[in-house]
Amino acid sequence: MSKVEHQNSTVLTDDELRTLDAHWRAANYLAAGQIYLLANPLLREPLRAEHIKPRLLGHWGTSPGLNLVYTHLNRVIKARGLDALCVWGPGHGGPSVVANSWLEGSYSDTYPDVSRDADGMRRLFRQFSFPGGVPSHVAPETPGSIHEGGELGYALSHAYGAAFDNPDLVVACVVGDGEAETGPLAASWHSTKFLDPVHDGAVLPILHLNGYKIANPTVLARLPEAELDELLRGYGHEPLHVSGDDPAVVHRAMAQAFDTALDRIAEIQRGAREEGATERSRWPVIVLRTPKGWTGPAEVDGVPVEGTWRAHQVPLAGVRENPEHLRQLEQWLRSYRPEELFDADGQPVPDVLACLPEGARRLGSTPRANGGLLVRELPIDSLDRFAVPVDKPGTSLHEPTRVLGDLVAQVMKDTQDRRDFRVVGPDETASNRLQAVFDGSGKAWQAETLPVDEHLDRHGRVLEILSEHTCQGWLEGYLLTGRHGLFSCYEAFVHIVDSMVNQHIKWLKTSRELPWRAPIASLNYLLTSHVWRQDHNGFSHQDPGFVDHVLNKSPEVVRVYLPPDANTLLSVADHALRSRDYVNVIVAGKQPCFDWLSMDAARAHCARGAGIWDWAGSENGGEPDVVLGCAGDVPTQEVLAAAQLLRRHLPGLAVRVVNVVDIARLMPREEHPHGMSEFEYDGLFTADKPVIFAYHGYPWLIHRLAYRRNGHRNLHVRGYKESGTTTTPFDMVVRNDLDRYRLVMDVIDRVPGLAVRAAAVRQEMADARTRHHAWIREHGTDMPEIAEWSWTA
Repeated sequence: MSKVEHQNSTVLTDDELRTLDAHWRAANYLAAGQIYLLANPLLREPLRAEHIKPRLLGHWGTSPGLNLVYTHLNRVIKARGLDALCVWGPGHGGPSVVANSWLEGSYSDTYPDVSRDADGMRRLFRQFSFPGGVPSHVAPETPGSIHEGGELGYALSHAYGAAFDNPDLVVACVVGDGEAETGPLAASWHSTKFLDPVHDGAVLPILHLNGYKIANPTVLARLPEAELDELLRGYGHEPLHVSGDDPAVVHRAMAQAFDTALDRIAEIQRGAREEGATERSRWPVIVLRTPKGWTGPAEVDGVPVEGTWRAHQVPLAGVRENPEHLRQLEQWLRSYRPEELFDADGQPVPDVLACLPEGARRLGSTPRANGGLLVRELPIDSLDRFAVPVDKPGTSLHEPTRVLGDLVAQVMKDTQDRRDFRVVGPDETASNRLQAVFDGSGKAWQAETLPVDEHLDRHGRVLEILSEHTCQGWLEGYLLTGRHGLFSCYEAFVHIVDSMVNQHIKWLKTSRELPWRAPIASLNYLLTSHVWRQDHNGFSHQDPGFVDHVLNKSPEVVRVYLPPDANTLLSVADHALRSRDYVNVIVAGKQPCFDWLSMDAARAHCARGAGIWDWAGSENGGEPDVVLGCAGDVPTQEVLAAAQLLRRHLPGLAVRVVNVVDIARLMPREEHPHGMSEFEYDGLFTADKPVIFAYHGYPWLIHRLAYRRNGHRNLHVRGYKESGTTTTPFDMVVRNDLDRYRLVMDVIDRVPGLAVRAAAVRQEMADARTRHHAWIREHGTDMPEIAEWSWTA
């Protein structure tokens, strides 16, 4: 049973239908061949067991639908001269996208050894899901891709990220019905409220409902059509339906749906760009219903396969051992009539190629999917313009992220015409003290506005939505298509995108190994409202573990910075925003923080990544008795306060203070490009002296990074121990034993000879902690000696 809607304009001629169907059949044949065939790619001889791969891997179920979409995208790109990109959402749809890329020639352009002929087809088949070959999903190795095929839930947000500030681009996005069940995908439908039809391109979602996931039916495929339409219209879309299992009828309906959708997109953009229309429009969405595993085996071993969950992966699994399965496979492959599709040399015949666009308009050749080819240097003014004056360390205070906000605002202003920089965040730009950016651009917003609203702008480039997943997806799509950006987030809740950043890091690691992929702008996180200053929001907002998560990943890609003050934050941000092919995590506070370093000193310190603050210690040119290490703004303040106490109470003790900005510096050089050699590490921390290290996050991370160091047995780390509540700022550090008094006690406990000689000092420190507990419970604030503390040499 087939269904066709909107038949009042596009009518395919018989020749067009024939050539479209030829292309689709060729793509289906190539997709199935990649899953099964090791040899005999054109079936020039009867199929035998030795022609079959020993391990059958891949996903057939989604492939025919993806091939249909690719075929019809080719038609409209060629006919309309479109600048187009496609994001392929269904997991493991790799055989289809690779097959189509090979048919259009972009695959052979990228990999000349996989030529568009019989020998190249054999290589194409052999390499798929084979040791030393290519993955079964759409991946960085796939020409034309910006989306990892295993990333269920993020296709639509990636597509919108690609469309932002690309006014001439149409981004098709295939959303699988399994993927449509995920929370990130559900939130990303709301991107229509942020898409500016004047300055942005268009996204055409194609919701592919083939009915099943791995083993279960899908929710949207089982909804009555009227209910599904209500859902999509509620999201801001106008659905166009294509359904059926008769190829001729579906081809005609698909052509009609694409033309109707693209006409509607052109109408919306024309109204906004030429006629000044401001009313939010309903954007088209194509709802495509085809059988899962369409054109594959209808039945295997007496049970239905086509149109069921059994078609999801490999419909015929026992081909090498089971003669009946081998016979069915050959019958299936020959049903596409490959002798009509490929000539004697194995090259696609003219009918197969008739619908293809040329050159960079091919989906596998668009530079939009290789954004490093398009990215431009970001204009960043001299940091001296934004730096805070520091005549003496620790005598003035600034909010570091507010200072950074001035720099980001200037970048936003300086990219106003070229529109290739965006700030994203989950409703926290102002909360994180970056509100100066609104001087450069407002917040993108296409929905209703009220008089009380602030900074909303139909053409804004600040993106705020209370979905970290959507923010991440938008920014990834933006970066992968050649632009720049910054993701600002509360530290505790950036964990929501843990799995997304995993995939982006994997993408970058792989793309670095592909010479044809040009480096893209780095993914930059600014994590603020951090663990030590979430005393008012409480335990639920206290989690510094994103750094641990990121540092588990590929060392050539990840970077983590903990600037201790405003000027070091400026220096780190400048470096991160200029960098390529990294994930940079910057953790910095938004509350008033002491200024420790001048701009020149901050540049030098950040370039080192870790260094001695000789003005804070008491070595006097000699060898230290103890090293106080620190990483993070609050730990740095506590270490300096501890150093001050030690100077007052134990003036003969030689104390060295080492501040670490680049946390990877603690790792061995052979484990991370930023790691220190043994010589460097021992020079800073010594090989045999006690090291008391105050760290922003979970203390065991420092042990893990430094466990191979000579002095590791002397390393004692204080950090967040998952002890949190709603309390005072200083009580947070006391509860986790990171406070200055505890650090002084640690020194006394670990420096040989001090336990007896400094027992009275230790007791005084313990008494101060006791006094603190009583004070905050009576007054609700920190003790004056804490609240009014400042650095004095």
